[in-house]
Amino acid sequence: MTETSLEEVDQQWMTHALTLAEQGKALGEVPVGAVLVRQGTVLGEGFNQPISGCDPSLHAEIVALRQAAKAANNYRLPGSTLYVTLEPCTMCIGALIHARIERLVYGTTEPKAGAVVSQLQLLDSDHYNHHIDYTGGVMADSCQHQLSDFFRERRAAAKAAKATAPQSEGQ
Repeated sequence: MTETSLEEVDQQWMTHALTLAEQGKALGEVPVGAVLVRQGTVLGEGFNQPISGCDPSLHAEIVALRQAAKAANNYRLPGSTLYVTLEPCTMCIGALIHARIERLVYGTTEPKAGAVVSQLQLLDSDHYNHHIDYTGGVMADSCQHQLSDFFRERRAAAKAAKATAPQSEGQ
């Protein structure tokens, strides 16, 4: 029997996160998926839901953390790894630190608001009372394509709607 490498495990769970992101996309949400795993078992999973849930905090990471905390009956989730398709924002990094997540694995960077490497490097700060190991770029192309395709489709739909909208009088 061969032992599965960490890279293979990361790809397996990132594939799962990509599938979750598709569920968000089906609701018109930005397709981001997250799955929280401990010892090979899913504790929680989620996808972006701020629009459909009317809640700005319903990022995929937060949904997964809430589900995991309920499953574990504890807001601390030591020994767990969060897999997410997009580099987390400041809010999500704060929640990961408070939950005592051991490891973060993300797919693609978020150039505008990423808080791991893109805009802020919060996990490299030494003033927090908890340290999270992180790995970025796992299945980055797949994660980036999923997001790019979503936004391209959304722009095309908006352009088509504008083209078919009746023109108001006086223009």
